[in-house]
Amino acid sequence: MKSLSGNRKPIDVFSIVNYSLLFIIGIITLYPFLNVLAVSFNDAVDTVRGGITIYPRVFSLESYKEILGYQSLITGFIISVLRTVIGTAIGLFCTSMLAYTLSREDYFARKFIGTLFIITMYVGGGLIPDYMLIRTLGLFGNFIVYILPGMIGVFNVIVLRSYMDGLPIELQESAKLDGANDMTIFFRIIFPLCVPVLAVISLFIAVGHWNSWFDTYLYCNGKANLTTLQFELQKVLLTAQVMSSDGQNPFKQVDPNRHITVSPESIRMAMTIVATVPILLVYPFVQKYFIKGMTLGAVKS
Repeated sequence: MKSLSGNRKPIDVFSIVNYSLLFIIGIITLYPFLNVLAVSFNDAVDTVRGGITIYPRVFSLESYKEILGYQSLITGFIISVLRTVIGTAIGLFCTSMLAYTLSREDYFARKFIGTLFIITMYVGGGLIPDYMLIRTLGLFGNFIVYILPGMIGVFNVIVLRSYMDGLPIELQESAKLDGANDMTIFFRIIFPLCVPVLAVISLFIAVGHWNSWFDTYLYCNGKANLTTLQFELQKVLLTAQVMSSDGQNPFKQVDPNRHITVSPESIRMAMTIVATVPILLVYPFVQKYFIKGMTLGAVKS
């Protein structure tokens, strides 16, 4: 008769330690965001007491009511959405077309242009030449200034070209034998096969546009109809930091006609959530492509 101890599975110490560490890392990673979320939904007067962790002690929506009533925030949100959608679409199209050109082995200037692009990643002209160029082009106070300067990113081109280099060349050769031209090959063969890496690049471009505020400060400062959400957030955060010591409200300078009953701390947290949530809602739709696109390019046939 076998002993009962003989049927017991050995304890997998590695798995226990591994899952424990992942659980701890997950808590450390999520805690700051949950804390910001809790403070944003907490009552402003109660927030001053401190001690809020991952859930609001006194639930309140006053902070969100205040910032959603701030007209410049609504305008900034609309402009940020427009520049993100348009900038991502145009940037993705131009980047993919350029990457396809550089991936063609029969393109005589492939190595030369590729080398020039890589040099720009290490050596840049600086902020002043960029500012003078934008001024010379007459793009100050123009929505195009959000799209044109960052339309093509060298890093994105390199990632996409490396992925295209890993595709079987026989696909293009067989298409040419059937009479397909370069545009047909790109849109009907190469582009559909690059969906995973295109999703990765689109996420990079979209996040860059959504989080950008410095170009608004440089080129569209004073243009209320071209303000962005992150620029308005930056103004409120800076004002709140300066004025929180005397108990005044951050909207007093940016909009003196409004009567505010919330604290600078609650306003900062609420605006942080408003600026963060939209991009978080997009990520789940591209997550599977994001992981796949970052790994498939490393394996060539």
